[in-house]
Amino acid sequence: MHPKRVRVPTSSPAHLDSVSTLYCDHQPWLRGWLRKKLGCAEKAADLAQDTFVRVLAGQAGDERIVEPRAFLTTIAQRVLSNHWRREKLEQAYLDALMLVPEQWELSLEARAILLETLLELDRLLDGLAGPVRRAFLLTQLDGLTHAQVAVELGISVPTVKRYVVKALQQCYFADLRLADRA
Repeated sequence: MHPKRVRVPTSSPAHLDSVSTLYCDHQPWLRGWLRKKLGCAEKAADLAQDTFVRVLAGQAGDERIVEPRAFLTTIAQRVLSNHWRREKLEQAYLDALMLVPEQWELSLEARAILLETLLELDRLLDGLAGPVRRAFLLTQLDGLTHAQVAVELGISVPTVKRYVVKALQQCYFADLRLADRA
């Protein structure tokens, strides 16, 4: 699997000083807080770093942070939530692979590419309501028609169409935002 690429915008010297001070003063505490949540020092260290990368990438660092631990906890909880969602998705993927007949087994490279694609799709659809995501996945991955999805979800065909359009728009605009950052 490819490592995550994180683009950190160039920041003002004041922002960098603020983040540096925040890091020096609170990184050990944050790492310990995450270790309690995860039960693993290595994962805690990784997620603490991810938290500070998000802080560094943000532009809010030029202001004085009144409650640094509350600020870091809020960001770390988002990072932690993403971590758990990714673990859950990876486990579901591995469980599904166990059901694949031997003659259809994928190579390790194909498995890695498929998992990376699933994680990217999950990221693109993040924030959509469950029925919107489900309608999109049923049409795009399972190949169901709008009428079949309507029956499956107990909603009207026009609603299915709206849901699919909404998900497609989310993917399109998320992709544009990524391109703008690159």
